[in-house]
Amino acid sequence: MSKLDPLPGLSPYPLQHFFDEMYADKRSVRPHYRHVNRMFSGMSSEELLGKQNLMQRRMMEEGITFTLYNPAQDHPMERTIPFDMIPRIIPKNEWVRIEAGIIQRITALNLFIHDIYHEQYIVKDGIVPRRMIISNCYFRPEMAGLRVPGGTYITTSGIDLIRHHDGQYYVLEDNLRTPSGFSYLFKGRTLMNQLFPELSFASSIRDVDHSLNRFLSVLRSLSPSRKSDPVIALLTPGEYNSAYYEHAFLAQQMGIHLVEGRDLVAKDHKIYLKEMNGLRRVDVLYRRLDDDFIDPLAFQPDSLLGVAGLMNAYRAGNVAIANAPGTGVADDKAMYVYVPDMIRYYLNEEPILGNVPTYLLGRPDERLYVLENLSEMVVKETSLSGGYGMLIGCEATKEELAEFRMKIIADPERYIAQPIMSLSRAPVLSGGTMVPRHIDLRAFVLMGADRKPHVIPGGLTRVAMKEGSLVVNSSQGGGVKDTWVMA
Repeated sequence: MSKLDPLPGLSPYPLQHFFDEMYADKRSVRPHYRHVNRMFSGMSSEELLGKQNLMQRRMMEEGITFTLYNPAQDHPMERTIPFDMIPRIIPKNEWVRIEAGIIQRITALNLFIHDIYHEQYIVKDGIVPRRMIISNCYFRPEMAGLRVPGGTYITTSGIDLIRHHDGQYYVLEDNLRTPSGFSYLFKGRTLMNQLFPELSFASSIRDVDHSLNRFLSVLRSLSPSRKSDPVIALLTPGEYNSAYYEHAFLAQQMGIHLVEGRDLVAKDHKIYLKEMNGLRRVDVLYRRLDDDFIDPLAFQPDSLLGVAGLMNAYRAGNVAIANAPGTGVADDKAMYVYVPDMIRYYLNEEPILGNVPTYLLGRPDERLYVLENLSEMVVKETSLSGGYGMLIGCEATKEELAEFRMKIIADPERYIAQPIMSLSRAPVLSGGTMVPRHIDLRAFVLMGADRKPHVIPGGLTRVAMKEGSLVVNSSQGGGVKDTWVMA
């Protein structure tokens, strides 16, 4: 008998008031988890520790890393991303609703971005205030009136969802610029298949491997040249970027070029790859740089990461950029509040997935309420991501609460606040023992020139590595799990 479950079916830890993904109550396992629970319960602690060590070794050998940047440290810390072996399982009926809700959401967001760079009907009709657009740091006037290939602005996106203690899924954030995590999804599934073949082969799980082919097809579809074999390149900031492993993985798996800005040159409003035997024209650029850095002539002039003249080539229709510059205007944390209204406005439908209740601190009444209940709120800086610029009231010290109070009062438009949600928990292995940790789900969406969103089955479950912590971001030390969608 293993340490993790003295009696199969009994929860090895107190469930408290949280929704637990594996256990329906302290004496029963949810039906879709029975096989996984039975298998892990049947392994000894020594076997589990052996598997964990083997997993860690494989990740080190393959360099599956995510670099952490901490202001308190002189140098960034490159580490293998913590990977938990107990998969998170989503039954088919739940996934059908999640998938439909995400497709609905991305469709509306793409229409919104097109609208604000063209007619701005949603502003004229009073649905979204004009100041929300003009003051948004991700709004790019350079994109006004510009037609993008297929009308597709959001080629790749990562939609973060949580499950509350009521059992319902809520959208927490829309990541529409350069979302990361694709590589951990694919590598996690590969490692699980290798280490636990008897587990995955005996379960009816939706496949994710074909999604890499879909990813490549989506990028190809954007090519303005309509060539049968367009030249596609992934533009990376370089090896010091926290997600460089992912950039290299995706380029290798899809057979596209991995390039930095210095590898490219703009000439006659076209983009070329510098090769040993001359220049080779690039048709599609999958950029993993923020807008500010992609072209020093158009945006930040001191950037050394991008390509001078890229935007001129883009405007001339000679190269496609995925994701399109300016998409960030729709994933600002304040704009998130208006997404349900966008769905009603553009699609004439009710949102399938709900938002987490959100307070805009530029509104006096909402600001006053938040300041009076700060210890019960999560406060976020609207323009940041990756868990930066965030306060979790219940985990903050008096000094941290006071500091954020002053920041809000000084610049309220810069922040939003949300009540602290009870993120669901799932078991993870720690030293051969099963312990509960809070999780969320990043669902990845691909959309090509046909504007038909494809949601990769399952996505990536992110895990808070500290007991009781709600911080799941990889950039803040969080881990990941393989995520199964039952067929």
